[in-house]
Amino acid sequence: MKFLQQYPKEVRAFLIASLVNSAGGSLMWPLTTMYVFDELGRSMQDAGLVILLQSMGGIAGQLLGGAMYHRIGVKRLIVGSLVLNAVGLFSLPFIHGFWPLLLPMMLFIGFCNAISLPAIQAFIGFRFADRRGELFNVIYVANNIGIALGTAMSGFLAEISYHLSFVANGITSLGFAVFFWIYLMRLDGAEGELTSQHPKVKNPLPAGPGAWALLANIRIYLFMGLGSLFMWFGVSVWNTGVSPHIISEGMSKAAFSYLWTLNGILIFVAQPLTTLIKRWFARTETAQMTFSALFYTGAYMIIVVMNNYPGFMLGMVLATLGEMLVSPAIPAFIADRTGNNAPFYIGVAGGMGAAGRVIGPYAMGTLYDGGGLTPVAWLAVGIAVMSFFSFMVHARLNKNFPDVLKKSQRE
Repeated sequence: MKFLQQYPKEVRAFLIASLVNSAGGSLMWPLTTMYVFDELGRSMQDAGLVILLQSMGGIAGQLLGGAMYHRIGVKRLIVGSLVLNAVGLFSLPFIHGFWPLLLPMMLFIGFCNAISLPAIQAFIGFRFADRRGELFNVIYVANNIGIALGTAMSGFLAEISYHLSFVANGITSLGFAVFFWIYLMRLDGAEGELTSQHPKVKNPLPAGPGAWALLANIRIYLFMGLGSLFMWFGVSVWNTGVSPHIISEGMSKAAFSYLWTLNGILIFVAQPLTTLIKRWFARTETAQMTFSALFYTGAYMIIVVMNNYPGFMLGMVLATLGEMLVSPAIPAFIADRTGNNAPFYIGVAGGMGAAGRVIGPYAMGTLYDGGGLTPVAWLAVGIAVMSFFSFMVHARLNKNFPDVLKKSQRE
């Protein structure tokens, strides 16, 4: 790909490895609800419980990953969590149908998968500080090319065996761990240990305020985190509303995969459109978050009005535009404004977003069992509106924050 040539060799390797890992990861997560609902023959409420536990592990993983970044080191944190995630995934075929063991294992997988996320984002922000805003977006695009590839295969693999998806996900997670181990070992050898003293890596040990003092600075994270929480709550409508509706209507499992394939393709081909949106309407990260919530609200309204597959596709287009605006904006906002404390705040914001994944699937699964897709879609609309107002408050509180930061730096 020509656009890769503008980046250093180590960035290109990182992008390719991220793409492969995200392709493996996407083989599993769209199918978790289908696996419980279809393969195990359990209710949507049970499917919501599985995702709830997986998301609870994700909350703990995000918070711990951000807090432990400086304490145990980027190498052990990222590589160790990816290896443990692979072990958990490889175990799933062996506990098939054993419900009491499946639940804690999904909690474990959610934890191990999430603990590496703030660490990887913080590492990018420190390692490539001069281009981190651009790279957050490029890596996001690369990950979603992988998701497009993975989801294109997931429905077809599910027709053969759900366990193939779990094993393939485990293989890519293990491969990403090996890549990171080699990558960081070479970085150590070329530039010395990855410590706070190294100016290029910028991986400092915390010498300033503790966790409670950092949490007291609510302007940085609270309303952004709440907006993310509501956003991810609403996104649950796809797995816990649209997915079982597609099955109940007699459509193939591949039809659900096509929606997420559309998501991945749009993230790549619609970059010029989001660039124009950022240039004309949403120049700052806070504005991008706010506009993303508007797109999500429109997407869920489409599902309410057009309760059919064309409506799902149109809704996915709008939701994807919202995702393209918000996903790179949150880590970029934090990395630009919190300096050495970025891993902590990335973990906190990610943990709050993961809380939405906890509440959403269980609430929507219960609602679906009682009334089908329509009440679930209406709930998603209301939650998206709450996300919009949360991001609006965050933007208002941080309106003059860059100026304050620059002033303090001059002084």
